Amino acid sequence: MSTATLPSATLPSDALAQRLADSGLRSTPQREVIYDVLLKKRDHPTADEVFARVKSELPTVSLATVYNCLETLVSCQLVRAVNFERGPTRYCPNLSPHAHFHDEQSGQTHDIELPPALLKKVHAVLPRGYDATSVEIIFRGKATRSSEQRAASSQPTRS
Repeated sequence: MSTATLPSATLPSDALAQRLADSGLRSTPQREVIYDVLLKKRDHPTADEVFARVKSELPTVSLATVYNCLETLVSCQLVRAVNFERGPTRYCPNLSPHAHFHDEQSGQTHDIELPPALLKKVHAVLPRGYDATSVEIIFRGKATRSSEQRAASSQPTRS
């Protein structure tokens, strides 16, 4: 399922200040712009990609500031950090329970909705006496030939 069509549990931008305040932090223009960038294009960007996107609105922002803001957004549970083994951390504003599919050919990451019944089964396999506070499921692979053809046929043709 594509990230554009997946219903997601995110906080509206105006709730950012409240969530930060609840964590003892204040809202800053940098945090607001970075959070907005993550909400606008939900493609699981890296810190470098976020940095490139915010430069037009915040030309003097540093990469260190972007990293610090992203770390704050994660610690305040406004976004999730997604890690794929040795790759750079990616950031996801979708806070609802979901899995990720990482296309190893294109590098794209897609959100995959997890039905509540499946989540219940996953929790049921935990060792007795344990309770998971979070579950991370990551699928890796590549587009099948038919999905590549569907994607190509949905692209507008050039004259």
